[in-house]
Parts: sequence; structure tokens; C-alpha cells
Amino acid sequence: MSDTTQAILDATRSAILDVGVRRTTLTEVARRADVSRMTVYRHYPDVDAILRDLMTREFTVLFAAIDAESPAAGGDRTARERLARVAVAGVQALRAHPLLVRVMAAEPELITPYLFDQIGGSQRAARALMLAGVRAGQEDGSIRAGDPLVLAQAVLIATQSFLYSATSAADVAAADLDGELERMLDAYLAP
Repeated sequence: MSDTTQAILDATRSAILDVGVRRTTLTEVARRADVSRMTVYRHYPDVDAILRDLMTREFTVLFAAIDAESPAAGGDRTARERLARVAVAGVQALRAHPLLVRVMAAEPELITPYLFDQIGGSQRAARALMLAGVRAGQEDGSIRAGDPLVLAQAVLIATQSFLYSATSAADVAAADLDGELERMLDAYLAP
């Protein structure tokens, strides 16, 4: 990714956190990135396109960090246990991520297409992490047989529901839901 693209993404992140997606303009992004408006237009047609790349960048980095930190937590006897724990850690990290918090609070409709119509770059990154976990679990015998991609996609769908629907269960503690997600994934994937 070029330095200019990074600057545009950083400027967009800053603007969205300050004023929200709908009030962020390409002119404001250019000003914050210290580039011309035409430079921004050469890279992106609109703020939504920048937001897609920004979320992919932010969440892919987050997923990689969770994956890298996971072995340090230790205690897992199987790849299945690790996958369930990594999925929960991802939900917890995303639930607290300032960019997602801002978008979900002010403009949740921006997330809707990725729940019903298409898979985005961040979801592909999460699914790749889950796919690696499923394959590792099938190799060590802790995850049942089946198409690894189908199992990873099912884990992604279940995990997303715990992330995006948790606010509808405000009378249930997030930590309690996280525990249920971990148990659910562990049972679903068990041979």
C-alpha cells in the first residue's frame, strides 16, 4: 500500500472518529491527509470506498494480532479450543474497536450489506483465520470432518451474530455471551 493511500486511510479514520461517516467528505479527507482533492479522487471515488479499505486494513491488522497473541495465552489442548478462543477474542476486540463502535452507533446501515449481500475484505481475513483453525483442528482430530471452507464460513456467520446482535441483548452481560459463543463453537466443531 502506498504512502499516499495510507495517509488517505489515516485521514479518513480521523475524520470518521471526529464527525462520523456521513459528515466526512473527500475534501476533509484531502485536507487531513495533506494531499489534493484530485489525489484522493484518483485513489477513491467516494468516502464509502475509502471506508471499505479502511475497515479491511484496521480489522485485518487486528485479526493478525489476535492470531499472533493466541499461542501466548496457552492452555489449549486442541486446535478446536484455540479456534473458539480466537473467535471470541475477535468479537471482544471488534466490540471495542473505535471505528466499528462509531459506525455501529451512528450508521449501522453501512454494515448491512456485509451481513446479507456480500462478503467484505475484513470478513475474508477473518474467514481465512478461521479456515486455518479448522484445518489445524481436522489435522489434530479435534474438529469433525467436513469441508473446511463450509465449517469456517459457519463459524464466521455465528461469530458475526454475536458481534452485531449483542446490543439487542443489553440485559445480558457481554462476558456471558462470549462464554456462550465459545461453548457453542466448541460443540459445533467437535467430532
